[in-house]
Amino acid sequence: MPVPAAMRRYLRKSLRGTLGLAIGATTAVAEFLYVLFGGMALAVPALRRPVFAGARTLSEVERRRLEKYFGEENAADYTDRRAMAYLVPRCVIGLLCAAIFLMILLGGGSGLIIAAQLFDGQSPGGGAPADWYDPVTTLLFGGILVFLCLQGLIGAATLDARLARRFFGPSTNEQLRRRLSELTTSRAEVVEAVNGERRRIERDLHDGVQQRLVALGMLLGRARRATDPDRASDLLRQAHEESQRALVDLREVSWRVYPIALDADGLHPALEALAERSGIPVHLRVDLPERPPAAVETVVYFVASEAVTNTIKHAAATRIDIEAEREGDRVRVRITDDGTGGARESGGGLSGLAMRVAAADGQFTVDSPIGGPTVVTAVLPCE
Repeated sequence: MPVPAAMRRYLRKSLRGTLGLAIGATTAVAEFLYVLFGGMALAVPALRRPVFAGARTLSEVERRRLEKYFGEENAADYTDRRAMAYLVPRCVIGLLCAAIFLMILLGGGSGLIIAAQLFDGQSPGGGAPADWYDPVTTLLFGGILVFLCLQGLIGAATLDARLARRFFGPSTNEQLRRRLSELTTSRAEVVEAVNGERRRIERDLHDGVQQRLVALGMLLGRARRATDPDRASDLLRQAHEESQRALVDLREVSWRVYPIALDADGLHPALEALAERSGIPVHLRVDLPERPPAAVETVVYFVASEAVTNTIKHAAATRIDIEAEREGDRVRVRITDDGTGGARESGGGLSGLAMRVAAADGQFTVDSPIGGPTVVTAVLPCE
């Protein structure tokens, strides 16, 4: 039975975090010795600068470890004195983590010995025959110890990350620099998203409505030149049908540009109209006690619309589920299909959606393993 993608990601993250804690437990020994002897060396004024410089080197090791194994990105513009102050509580947390790992190793070794004794019919510790309750109590207390050790590791990881944020947290200048970078990126993404929409509209008009109108003009021209009344009547009938199809295409294009129902009635009716026009059964669930801002409604609608369009074109799906709901100060929309999977955020219309969502300071993810299902999720701030 294949392991779900979410479970694989969780296992990888857990293993990476455990390795990061083990490395941090090892470096804590060197940090403890450095704090002990370096603290005494600070009494000598001539040694203060090299001691602080060494503390910064050790702190950089910790900062990069947290970034690599825990995804904790912290600023590097802290002072050498702050680095020395960070190492004092950091070595305590690291040694605590080392003690937990030592307990796990000792507990694992003891568990193997006790298991061997139980299989030989001896009670834990040996020297007496095993009773019926010995395996039960061994499993019970062993499970409790494993739980406590895991909780200890999780707590140590949390303390480690919080301590780094406390000492390495971005300064005001770093926060301004990051925000400026985000705004610059968002502006570029807005421009690219608008250009992408223009190209799409031009393509829809050229490949759809324009071709219909050309065909309509040709039919009317042939009808004008026809000398047989029956032939002219047949051509006019075809021209009338072609005009109806052109109107349908034009209505579809206008809906994709901006649905009037979104302004007039809100997101729910617009999504209902989207579901009705879909060639695949769409199951809709909307839980929005209050109407979100118009800008948020627009992004949510187009995320759902483009995801449905991509599913119809490429996924070979038989069912689509659209969920839109409020989560605190955010609106989340999730589109799930039972198609073949393999969709990528960087491909096709999904890249345009990612830029549109990013321009609204939202988060956009695509989970689409080969074989499906595909889940497209967008979370947008709603303040």
